[in-house]
Amino acid sequence: MGTREDDAISLVRDAFAAAGVSAVHADADAGGGAADLVLDLGGVRAPVQVKRWAVLPEHAVRSSPVFHHHADPSTLRVVVADRISQDARRALQDAGWGWLDLRGTLHVQGPGLLIHTEVPPSWERPGPLNPLAAPAGLAVACALLTDPVDEHTVRGLARRLRRSPSTVSETLRALKAESLVKVTTNQPTTELFWRVAEVWPSRRTSLAGVPGPGMRHVNEALHLGLDDIESTAGWALTDTLAAAAYGAPVAARADQPADYFVPTEALVRRARTLLGVAPGAGEARATVRVAPVPEACGRRVDASRWSAEARPLAAPLFVALDLAQDAGRGREILDGWTPPNGWARVW
Repeated sequence: MGTREDDAISLVRDAFAAAGVSAVHADADAGGGAADLVLDLGGVRAPVQVKRWAVLPEHAVRSSPVFHHHADPSTLRVVVADRISQDARRALQDAGWGWLDLRGTLHVQGPGLLIHTEVPPSWERPGPLNPLAAPAGLAVACALLTDPVDEHTVRGLARRLRRSPSTVSETLRALKAESLVKVTTNQPTTELFWRVAEVWPSRRTSLAGVPGPGMRHVNEALHLGLDDIESTAGWALTDTLAAAAYGAPVAARADQPADYFVPTEALVRRARTLLGVAPGAGEARATVRVAPVPEACGRRVDASRWSAEARPLAAPLFVALDLAQDAGRGREILDGWTPPNGWARVW
């Protein structure tokens, strides 16, 4: 067995020890058989097989035969990975596998056994920096997710995002290394959406007022961009009210604040001056924040396509990323929502 697998076995054994469960290497145990470890569960011995993965996305669990071959149901199977997504965890559980996410979570399941606990993190490889941590990486990922069926080229993305081809190429290479983008077509996997959701900025400024009819000078100063919504950049409605406008299964309160992306930090400051700052989050009439990527304000949808009201909506991708920040309610809404008018569902 190679060093990589040996290290994975040691990591699993250490995680079991942190959880208060005794585990020994199977080669030191006469009854180990083909197992890598043997657990001692109060006199009951349970064999454990360990597999090592780098970053484990959901589609890898669904497609790899490794996770769907069960020669011995009495053997506990544990995959070790630097990062295991929430979708991948559910897929592993469906396949009868446990996991050790080296960020600090151990889950093991078997007949009469369930261990799910936080353990000390053991991130063992430095690897490349998170490609989504930089603005350029986030912009590339969002561009892919906005048009997920297109076969994107480096130069095409560079022109669209006004980034250098070298920056786009480096970002794509890093995303492919983590199985977030398909190698030949540069199309995104579903897991890319959830990785973007993990780093999606959500800090907002609460306003005491909201732009509206009869506020012509204020609205002009705030550059709302209402004259030609789909061809210009401007404020973009997002989160709950936008999701409701798109027909998502979400209930909006009568006093629900309108949440907007705005193009620049200067407009956030101007909104604070002209509309006032709400004394508390519960008293906000609206919230604003600088769009995490320029396309959130530059690629808007006019709600008058299907309703009587012309409202500038953020594209469904950006609304979905906001909804995903609520791990409970948001995920439930996303599970029941397919965007209208040809926009792709990428979650």
